[in-house]
Amino acid sequence: MLHPMNTEVQDDGMPRRWGVLVVEDDSRARAFFEASVQRSPRLFWLGSAGTVQEARTWLAATATIPDVLLVDLGMPDGTGLDVIRDAVARFPGCEPLVVSVFGDEENVLASIEAGAVGYIHKDAAPEDIAQTIVEMKAGASPISPMIARRVLAKYRSLQAAVPGTTGAAPAETALDEADRGLLSAREHEVLTLIARGFSYAEIARLKGLSVHTVQTHIKNLYGKLAVHSKSEAVFEATRLGLLSHPG
Repeated sequence: MLHPMNTEVQDDGMPRRWGVLVVEDDSRARAFFEASVQRSPRLFWLGSAGTVQEARTWLAATATIPDVLLVDLGMPDGTGLDVIRDAVARFPGCEPLVVSVFGDEENVLASIEAGAVGYIHKDAAPEDIAQTIVEMKAGASPISPMIARRVLAKYRSLQAAVPGTTGAAPAETALDEADRGLLSAREHEVLTLIARGFSYAEIARLKGLSVHTVQTHIKNLYGKLAVHSKSEAVFEATRLGLLSHPG
């Protein structure tokens, strides 16, 4: 029987612990991730795979549902994208988090399309990856600021390539005016910080709010934009002209 993936409290009243599977060919990186996960009282280590085939074999045979897939893209026998697709196909509640040296728009967008919830560049990987995972399970979609900026730039370039979307066309102006009041001022502030790569906890500190309040604002703006993730919210808000260029 499948257990709900986002249950914060277990039946015994204790906080839910999330199982983490790591797919990474670099032994030092695997050791770093394992040490971080093992230190966290909210996480437990399921194991690791050093190749795409090892990961696929594990996913096909496991009786334990992985809550989080921490995955690199550049593997010796293929791409981590295939592992992401396999994981979310068999376990819809599994949330993949990419940690990769690849920072180009194509890999980022392909990862999101495959099912990734977050994307962190290895050069900007946090010291405590476990905290990032816990925040992701609380609703965040972690993405390195440099990655977010490149993705937004790619999205704008794609829009500019579509006839009728360049410049300040009347239709675009009308859309802007119709949707400008869609988000509240606070929701817009939160969304702007999301686009810049800030975590829920960081937004809470910056705005003097509780993490719960930030999560409520994000839940509300997700509903208004009809999206289900941070990256989708950024894309949709940009499309509607609700999000200014991240500075």
